[in-house]
Amino acid sequence: MAAPFELPKLPYSDDALAPTISPETISFHYAKHHQTYVTNLNNLVKDTPFAAMTLEQIIVESRGKDAHKGIFNNSAQVWNHTFYWNSLNPKATKPGAQLLGMIEKSWGSLDEFKKKFAAAAVAQFASGWAWLVVKNGNLEITTTSNAETPLGTGATPLLTIDVWEHAYYIDFRNKRPDYCGALIDKLLNWEFAEKNLAAAK
Repeated sequence: MAAPFELPKLPYSDDALAPTISPETISFHYAKHHQTYVTNLNNLVKDTPFAAMTLEQIIVESRGKDAHKGIFNNSAQVWNHTFYWNSLNPKATKPGAQLLGMIEKSWGSLDEFKKKFAAAAVAQFASGWAWLVVKNGNLEITTTSNAETPLGTGATPLLTIDVWEHAYYIDFRNKRPDYCGALIDKLLNWEFAEKNLAAAK
C-alpha cells in the first residue's frame, strides 16, 4: 500500500488489554500518537517519489539519510506501532513447539527468555523498542532507539515492546519494569510471532 496511508485498525477493542494497558492509554497512544505519525508521514511524502512506495520501501530508502530524517522517523514509527499492536493479544497464548524449541535453544527456557526480554526492554535508555528477532536462523533479543527498527537490516522481527514513555506512563507512571513484566507475562501474541517466523523462512 502506498500513500496516503491510514491508521490501521486495532486487532481488538480499546479495553481488551486492560488492566495492563488501559483504554485511556489506547486513546492517547493509538488514537493520538500513532495517528500523528500517519498524518505527518502523509504530509512529508506528498508530491515526492516516496508517495509511490510502500511503507516498508520508504523505511529502507530513507534510513540514514539526513535529508529524509523526518520521513524515516515517521514511517518507521507508523510501522513499529502497527507491529507493536499486533504483538499484543488480550488472550493468553503460548509459543508453539517449534518456536518454543528455538527459545529453549537460545535461552534455556521460556521463563529465562522472559527475564532477558524484560531486562533488555527496561535497560533501553530513553525512548525506543525491545525486539525478539530471527537472524540467520537464530533467535536474538535486540533493542533500538527512538524510531529505529530492525526492518530492512537482515533481521526479521517476531515481537516488540514499545518503551517510549507514552506507552506506559498513564498506567504505570515511571515504573517501566512493571509495565514490561506485565506485558510479557500477560499479553505477548505468540501466534503473531509464529506467523512472522514462518514468513522469515
